[in-house]
Amino acid sequence: MQTGLVVSLSRPGGNLTGVTQLHVEVMPKRLELAQELVPTATIIAVLINPTNPNAETLSRDLQAAARTLGLEIRVLNASTERDLDAAFAALIQLRADALVIGNDSFFNSRSEQLAALMVRHAIPTIFQTREFAAAGGLVSYGGSIKDSYRQVGIYASRILKGEKPAELPVQQTTKVDLIVNLKTAKALGLTVPPAILARADEVIE
Repeated sequence: MQTGLVVSLSRPGGNLTGVTQLHVEVMPKRLELAQELVPTATIIAVLINPTNPNAETLSRDLQAAARTLGLEIRVLNASTERDLDAAFAALIQLRADALVIGNDSFFNSRSEQLAALMVRHAIPTIFQTREFAAAGGLVSYGGSIKDSYRQVGIYASRILKGEKPAELPVQQTTKVDLIVNLKTAKALGLTVPPAILARADEVIE
């Protein structure tokens, strides 16, 4: 709605509807996970794409969540390949104990690169996509892509049977996936709390 694609979530209008995932909404939870993984953490860096329409909202929400958790956050911006290298290089100067990566299509398309940078800089990092954890990242936590695809399939069937997209409310998936790469945790010298392992949808060993 913020990008102007639909009039409202309940009645999209025009010829467009669809499915959204929990993105901005789960970012504060990623801060909590970072704190659980690194209990001694006092400063957590957050990587955001400043060109994302939600960047300002995301930064504001994270600042509020950090205050509640007793954490300080340092916002790093990246919207190009060069920015990514510079952002990770800045982590040492910021004395960050962990890194949380914001939701953005630019970051999503570079999950493997982000995982490699995380390993190179040995910084506990949480991101959205499973690809990140599968490529060696520590933890991924975000809206379930499988659940989104399932709902898209249902909508496609309804539209093919004659229903109008304008009258189909935009659906928001409520399921989130938590993936933990235990091998990476061990390499970082982190002990993943049993409570996180118990909640995990998948543990990579």
